Amino acid sequence: MSIRLVFVIKKILVIIRRSNGDVLLASPLIQGLHEYYPGAVIDLLVNDDTLGIAKTLQPIRQIQVYSYQWKKLPKWQRLQKTVGLTRALFRRYDLAISLTATDSSVLYALLAARRAISTIDAEPRKNWWKKRLLSGYYVLDPARHTLLNNLEPLRLLGIPTTKIAPTVHCSASGKAAVLAKLQANNLERFMIFHPSAQYGYKVYPAHLRHTLLQQLSTLGMPIVVTGATTALDLQIKAALPVLDNVYDWIGETSLDEYIALSEYSQAYVGGDTLNMHIAAAQNKRVFAIFGPTLLEAWSPWSIALQCNATRSQPQQTYANITVFQADMPCVPCGKKGCDDQLGVSECLQRIEPGMIIAAVNAWLQQEQS
Repeated sequence: MSIRLVFVIKKILVIIRRSNGDVLLASPLIQGLHEYYPGAVIDLLVNDDTLGIAKTLQPIRQIQVYSYQWKKLPKWQRLQKTVGLTRALFRRYDLAISLTATDSSVLYALLAARRAISTIDAEPRKNWWKKRLLSGYYVLDPARHTLLNNLEPLRLLGIPTTKIAPTVHCSASGKAAVLAKLQANNLERFMIFHPSAQYGYKVYPAHLRHTLLQQLSTLGMPIVVTGATTALDLQIKAALPVLDNVYDWIGETSLDEYIALSEYSQAYVGGDTLNMHIAAAQNKRVFAIFGPTLLEAWSPWSIALQCNATRSQPQQTYANITVFQADMPCVPCGKKGCDDQLGVSECLQRIEPGMIIAAVNAWLQQEQS
């Protein structure tokens, strides 16, 4: 379904109530809207746990926040929060775009603007009313990259897309703080090793990552190990081996500072998490360890080739990106661990550190030649 909007667009709301990666991979949509409607302001509505990455997107005027914690509040307080958000959005915009198909996200888009576009569920019983009320809609395609799905509203609006490149920004103060920390440690050329993720089922097992880190430390390029201050990150930090040429910075950088750190780095080694997408957006050399996550939707986007990985292989390289997977018939399954309940992912235990080391070493040798 395509539409053509002939009215003046001065205020746009983009709703992204999903994960950190979804928010970052909406940056080409935001840039496309900004270039096509140069005089318009763009606001966001995101979940509170993605506010940090939302603040790195440009150009954004204001960010409205929804919190799932509201559901734990007494009924009257929950209602008060919902009414407050509704009032902040109601008819404030000329165009609202929801990249989330949930009923509440579509309703927020419909309340925010008389012209609203949204992704919708494939199930007719869930989307019939959305088709009637929305000015434009599209069905999320799980076989396409999240970034490409997020660009569907531009197609509906008749806005052309050229080179697709996610963008992420950090503050001048963040850059200055990271540069000072790097200089204090005499670090110029280094790679990032990011062992953590939002959920444990995406984390490379401890005995394998320790072997990987030990072998990385012998390749001649310093390694900065990164992470946040979550319980999972701190658990990884507590078990981290002490090695020469390895700098443990887990819990020592904000997201803003991490983006600066990634910008100064030469490469990223780690799992399929937000940090991987940040490195890919910065055109860094990426070595990504994938477990059950669907490649079609979430593999790193290559800016040079304008594509992502779409077919599972134990090891594949496209431009500056190398992806590692287990050689198992069930990979990738798209589940949250083998039990689909955030449990262990056996496939991650089948990825040998030696394969990753060989790829990183080959890149380093090429860099030095």
